[in-house]
Amino acid sequence: MCQHQPPCPSADSADRESARLVAHHPEQGWSLLCNGVVLFEDTGELLPDGQIIAPHRLPAGSQVMTAA
Repeated sequence: MCQHQPPCPSADSADRESARLVAHHPEQGWSLLCNGVVLFEDTGELLPDGQIIAPHRLPAGSQVMTAA
């Protein structure tokens, strides 16, 4: 599917979200990547095989910061 050099990560690889954008629809809350993955605004994903990846955004205020 991907014609980029180097090729984009496949939909089943851990870094699938780093594939290039093919279509971006922020008004609808989704983007299509070169590897066929649909990314949603809430960080959920729909893989080409129909598998659903639940949103994995950290809840607001849950980020841990350490002082230097």
